[in-house]
Parts: sequence; structure tokens; C-alpha cells
Amino acid sequence: MLNTIIVDDEEFARSSLYFLLQENCGEVHISGIAKSVAEARNLLTQHAVDLIFLDIALPGGNGFELIPYAQSNNAHIIFTTAYDQYALKAIKANALDYLLKPIDIDELKIAVAKAVRFIALNKKENNRNESLQSLAVNLAERNEIRKISLPNGQGYSLVNIDDIIHIAADSNYSVFYFANKDKITVSKVLKEYEEILPDHQFVRIHKSSIVNLNYLKEYNSKNGLEVILKNGEKIAVSRRRASEFVEKVKLYTSFDHDK
Repeated sequence: MLNTIIVDDEEFARSSLYFLLQENCGEVHISGIAKSVAEARNLLTQHAVDLIFLDIALPGGNGFELIPYAQSNNAHIIFTTAYDQYALKAIKANALDYLLKPIDIDELKIAVAKAVRFIALNKKENNRNESLQSLAVNLAERNEIRKISLPNGQGYSLVNIDDIIHIAADSNYSVFYFANKDKITVSKVLKEYEEILPDHQFVRIHKSSIVNLNYLKEYNSKNGLEVILKNGEKIAVSRRRASEFVEKVKLYTSFDHDK
């Protein structure tokens, strides 16, 4: 049973989420409801909270201001938001989960089940804190995502995206290859990272490969179009992605030259 609070300034949003949780998520006990960050902070001091359903747009600030208080109380966050696309990408990269309003019942059930599993596994606190801190920085500065959190089996590895050479699909897993020759295997499909990572820098060249253009050494068509990365690895470019890849390279080299 997860002790849970709902933080949202819209009465309809609060009441509808309360009803959906009561009717569909027996794993959740709702300990309180707050309309603002200040009210949520008070609830965190009064209750042992496992999970927070947190809106982003709140009066007098935003939901991200609650992150440090969630950290200090070992509470995990599922965002409920109608926020812009960049924010969704950042949240997906770092938060436990997010739900786009109006909340879908099936998505809510999946998010709660994920929270139950995550909290039960008792992931390392430090890694989780780093993940939340990265989220706060990403959205406070409103810049592109420069770090992402990768589940590593024991917790989370917080990595700089500029250190990623390429990502390879392995069935329902994604394998990250890094400049220091390390690699991390993550139990998420490649498409999730295609959506998260900056698309001017990271290009899907094949159904099983994403490459970081920072590490592109050359590309040629000797044996069909293929890329050669700075670490010497050769990766084929699929025929249907070839023209898009070439255009992305042109745009990226122009962007890099102008910086």
C-alpha cells in the first residue's frame, strides 16, 4: 500500500484523479490533497508519503519546487500535466512517470504499478536524488536535456548525453555505448530514447541503431550507406532512413560551424 498525496490547483483535476485512484488502484491510500506547493509541504511533514501525484502549473510557482521536499521525505513523483512537449521529454527522462491530462485510466494503472515495483525494489536513494536534481535543473533552465538517468539494475546511472557514442537495440532492450568504452543495457525500447534525445544530435539510422553525430567520423556508400564512428565501429544506414540521415548531417555540421 502506497501512502499518496495529490497536488493540483484545479478542483476538477483533483476530484477526478481521486475518484480514478479510488476505483482502479487498490495499492494506493490517499493521505491528503493539496492545492499548492505550500500545502503539499505541510502534508509531507504530517504524513509518511511514498508517492505524489504532482501537477506542474500551480499558483505562486510550479510543481518542480516541491522536488527537494520530496527528496528529503523519500517520496516519489508522478507528474500530472498538460505541459509542453519539451517538458514531457525531460520528465520522461528523469521522473518516475508522467500522465498527460485528461488522465487515461489504463495509463494511470500502468503508472501506479510501476511505482509499486520501483518502491518495492528499494532503489539506491542517492541515484534517485541525482535523477530528481537533474530534472529540476533541466526544467528550471529550460535548456535541452544534457543528462539522462538510465536504470542500471541497482539504481540509476546519471549520464551526460555527450558521452553517448551510439545506442543499439537488442530485442526489448537498449544498449548504450560510451566514449570511455563502458556500456549500459536498459530495459526500454530504442524508440523511447529516440523521442527523448535532441534530434539534431542523435539520429536513428536503422531500426536497431541511434548514433550521436558528435562521434561521426565519416559515411560512405561502398557497401550500401554506412557510418564509421570515431571509435572505429561501422553501422549500416537503412535505405528508408538514408536521405533523412544525410539531411541531419548537413544541418548538424552547419549548426556546429555556427556555434
